[in-house]
Amino acid sequence: MSITSRTESARWIELPAHWTPEQVLAVFEAVDLLRDHLWAAYGPEIQRALRDDRMTQQCPLPLGPDEPF
Repeated sequence: MSITSRTESARWIELPAHWTPEQVLAVFEAVDLLRDHLWAAYGPEIQRALRDDRMTQQCPLPLGPDEPF
């Protein structure tokens, strides 16, 4: 799945309610480390995909050609 083809439902993960604080911290640290490595390897591609994704999702402002901005 490409970065820009994700849907809102794919962004939601139901977390277990029974994790201990130690387990939560371990997962948090692992995800943080993974994010750092992904950014180091694919930073420009991630930025481009996020920019493209946000540009296509934004609605144009209802301004006419004679509006001041």
